[in-house]
Amino acid sequence: MSTSIHRAPYPTSGPLPGPAAAPHLLDNAAWAALTGPHAHLAERVGRAARYPVDVSPFTALADPDDPRAWDDLAALVGPGTVTPVTGIRTVPAGWETVQNGEGVQLVDTALYAEPAPEAVRLGPADVPEILALIALTEPGPFLPRTVELGTYLGIRDGGRLIALAGERLRPPGWTEISAVCTHPDHRGRGLATRLVRAVAAGIRERGDTPFLHAAASNTGAIRLYESIGFTLRRRTRFVLVRTPHAEEEAARPEEKA
Repeated sequence: MSTSIHRAPYPTSGPLPGPAAAPHLLDNAAWAALTGPHAHLAERVGRAARYPVDVSPFTALADPDDPRAWDDLAALVGPGTVTPVTGIRTVPAGWETVQNGEGVQLVDTALYAEPAPEAVRLGPADVPEILALIALTEPGPFLPRTVELGTYLGIRDGGRLIALAGERLRPPGWTEISAVCTHPDHRGRGLATRLVRAVAAGIRERGDTPFLHAAASNTGAIRLYESIGFTLRRRTRFVLVRTPHAEEEAARPEEKA
């Protein structure tokens, strides 16, 4: 059984150095994934992209400050549609912010990664059990085809799925660990940690670096991740927006020129 320690090639506790530093790939991770390793899953209109609605709810903009990207997103998802967008600060006129939340992004800087012999690979046949565990523990969105995003591992007890972790966004050179959850009756046994280490081992094996997101309010999970070798890289915002209604779009044709 092999173990490894990995250190990130850049400072993770603050902004990248230098006044002219370009935005980091992880600042717009969904766009980087949808135009990179997950391009085969992407539905795209110009400067906007999304996953199929039964794979992941995420949509992304090439440049959140570009009004044309927002027009492309409206065309992609349709009028009056609620959709999550990451990496944005404000929304254009005619758009509505439905909900927003604060999050954190953590990256692997000193994670001890190793396979978990008791973990099993999960696939489409396991989706009903996965969805039931997700509904019970609420680690984040999981849909019928989310398993197509990457490797998902689970631990069973008496044949019943009791813990889960897997891969979600995959920007070039990086892979997000997601859907980390344990059945309430089996917490305190270190199952989530073992699964995170096992998923990370697979990510490392193909040359990627693990990262993950958590709600800023989930301080217990953040402490756990930091204790096993993840480091806070940046704070994030998760925003649900509603696209303009069709009549609002028709009222401003001059903006389409």
